[in-house]
Amino acid sequence: MIPAVVERCAGIDVGKKLLLVCVVIGPAHQEGKAETRKFGTIRSELEKVRAWLKSEGCTHVVMESTGCYWKPVLNVLEDDPDYPLHIVLANPQQVKAVTGHKTDPHDAHWLAHLLRHGMVRPSFIPPRALRDLRDLTRRRKQIIGGASQERNRIQKLLEDANIKIGDVLSDVFGLSGQLMLEALLDGQVEPMAIAELAKGNARKKIAELAAALEGHQMRPVHRTLIRHAMEHMAFLARQVESLDDAIEGLVREAQFRDAHQLLQTIPGIQETAAATILAECGPDMKQFPQPENFSSWAGVAPGNNESAGVRKRAPAMKGNPHLKTALVESGWSASRTQGTEFKEQYERLRGRIGHKRAIVASAHLLALQIYQVLSSAQPYQPRSRQFKPREIRRLHRHHSRRLKWIDRWLKDKPLEA
Repeated sequence: MIPAVVERCAGIDVGKKLLLVCVVIGPAHQEGKAETRKFGTIRSELEKVRAWLKSEGCTHVVMESTGCYWKPVLNVLEDDPDYPLHIVLANPQQVKAVTGHKTDPHDAHWLAHLLRHGMVRPSFIPPRALRDLRDLTRRRKQIIGGASQERNRIQKLLEDANIKIGDVLSDVFGLSGQLMLEALLDGQVEPMAIAELAKGNARKKIAELAAALEGHQMRPVHRTLIRHAMEHMAFLARQVESLDDAIEGLVREAQFRDAHQLLQTIPGIQETAAATILAECGPDMKQFPQPENFSSWAGVAPGNNESAGVRKRAPAMKGNPHLKTALVESGWSASRTQGTEFKEQYERLRGRIGHKRAIVASAHLLALQIYQVLSSAQPYQPRSRQFKPREIRRLHRHHSRRLKWIDRWLKDKPLEA
């Protein structure tokens, strides 16, 4: 029998319209007394939940991270500074009830039972300022994704109109491409006149551009759709600029600027990526006991699959998708920065495990360095590679074999004088 560690606790089964709250009270050496009540999810009902928990003297509360429905409950429970509650957010995969006995009251009681016996692994709940920064950075990522969709729509419309400038220009939405698109939207039909609008290095491809525009069939419906897509892209660009200003202001007001600057000392991490990483994990690394815990939570740690003493290949761990995306993008950038440990590791692993897996390995190394920088509050310090004893022995065997092969070759074919 697992002893209880919390004498007054509550479990909340969260739904969109209803909450089932189970309070369990009793000495640790005895079976706790449970009481379950049903509440709504509007503000007044949530305040009743808080008042009931306060009257019962509950010190700990647990609920599942079900969609976004747990956030209103959190906002109300943490809104009373005179009665601070220890709120635990549980991963639904780790607190599943027994199959065949799943009901809302039973789920609430099961959560309270697990919390009472210290069997719930708490998820990271960022403070309110950090949650606001998360909303801004995630919204920025969504808008950039919407702009990419509009670019793809324009590409498809150009293909439909027999315009193949995308095969000639590396970026249709560069200066040369935009000038040509504007000319096409204005009704110009002469291929050579449109191709002459090319700028810079694109002028070397004027003949190819003219051939790509020859005999195009851009109809009025194409012009209407492309114009709408370009106007939407311009609107999204203004939205991104507005969000950048809001993110910068929030970083400054919430006193995250020092951590924001520290992250930018790491190769591959610029201002936008630093804000995203900071929004997801926060400036304080105390919630992660070890660097490996942070890497696993970020979703870039290597998987473990060992059976009968044999280690097999396993995919990377699943984690925070927003942080993982930022780390992989920054890891890719860091792996192309000359003279860094990230590029050295990427080049060492690419031939053996391939490009994509080597990029994830760079992201893993980047996560470890982020943990070190934020936990020590010191700028990134470049370091040389530290060889493990096994690697030293492998390199010794490799070069010994090479030297023996060269020696035999020299004996068979002596150098000419």
